[in-house]
Order: sequence, then C-alpha cells, then structure tokens
Amino acid sequence: MKKGQKAKAEEIITTLRKIEILVSQGKAVLEACRESGITDSTYYKWRKQYSGMEVAHIKELKRLQEENARLKRAVADLTLDKLILKEAAEGNF
Repeated sequence: MKKGQKAKAEEIITTLRKIEILVSQGKAVLEACRESGITDSTYYKWRKQYSGMEVAHIKELKRLQEENARLKRAVADLTLDKLILKEAAEGNF
C-alpha cells in the first residue's frame, strides 16, 4: 500500500487474508504487516471493521450506506418543507 492513499475495500480484504496466511505460517503479526506494507494499528483497525466479510458484503454495505444517506437528505428536505408550510398556514410570516 502506498502511504497516504486510501485503500479500497477489496484491497483491504485481500491484505487481511494475506496477513492471516502469513500468521498461520508462523510469522508474527508485526512482521506480516510490514511485508504487506501496512502498520499493525491499521491491521487491527481493518480487522475490527472488515473481519469475516467478503467483497460482496462490502459492496452491499457501501450501497446501503449510500441509500441511507440519500433517504436522510430526503427526510430533512421534507421536514423543512413541512415547517415552512406550517408557518405559512399560521400566518406568522
């Protein structure tokens, strides 16, 4: 991994699997992380977030997060419209 570059979910899962293989072969986690080009803190953070996930799960999660953000924006817009109409109906303008 290049320093300062955000990794894609597919790359993260591939890197985690590579480290798991190296660790199962008897290497230390720190050494396996160095070979993969990440820090051990990054490894533990990624493992906590992506543990047990497949690439398909990651894509579905990302799609659902985008849909959730879109729906939250729609609710905020509708709430604002409702408040404006309520104020106009009361004659407080």
